[in-house]
Amino acid sequence: MPSPRTMLSLPNLLTLSRIVAVPLLAALLWWPDWPLGYGLAFAMYCLMGITDYFDGYLARAQGTVSKLGVFLDPIADKIMVAAVILVLSAQGVLRGPYVGDMHVIAGLVILVREIAVSGLREFLGGLQVSVPVSKLAKWKTTFQMVCLGALILGQAMPGWLVTLPFGATGFVVNVPHTVGLTTLWGAAVLTAITGWDYLRVGLKHMD
Repeated sequence: MPSPRTMLSLPNLLTLSRIVAVPLLAALLWWPDWPLGYGLAFAMYCLMGITDYFDGYLARAQGTVSKLGVFLDPIADKIMVAAVILVLSAQGVLRGPYVGDMHVIAGLVILVREIAVSGLREFLGGLQVSVPVSKLAKWKTTFQMVCLGALILGQAMPGWLVTLPFGATGFVVNVPHTVGLTTLWGAAVLTAITGWDYLRVGLKHMD
């Protein structure tokens, strides 16, 4: 059992703060027609991303890397990503030109992969097999963070519009929202590739 000193270390407190903040973030995202709420959600989302960087940095710099922190950090990230994707899907934010609600499929790919890889890591952990995070997986995480942040910002700034010269008259799109949907599919593709890489490692250790 971790000692109180370990649990109350600054890196662990930063990680726990991200988990505690998820319900408030989800609540702010519940009304897609409330730009101020989405503006506050975007600020909170950025702050959570900053704490994600600093909890690991401080743990390494202070030599306070703990089993609790190693356990909580990826969970905090997955809870935040899953909550944002689910709420944005439920409120119709994952909708765009031509394909409509089909953008939800990209979000579903990300969620399925995260669940599958978590289960795979638990299985391999029982066999004392570690699976290092690849550079491609880090790019996947970057795309995820950018796409969700852009989708939130798009609802916070509904007037950030441009007209694309496609079709007879063109069509108007929200800039950050379009960037978010585009990078969402990029994240989904990288998610599928990295998920398959992890699965191949796992299959080698299965009977």
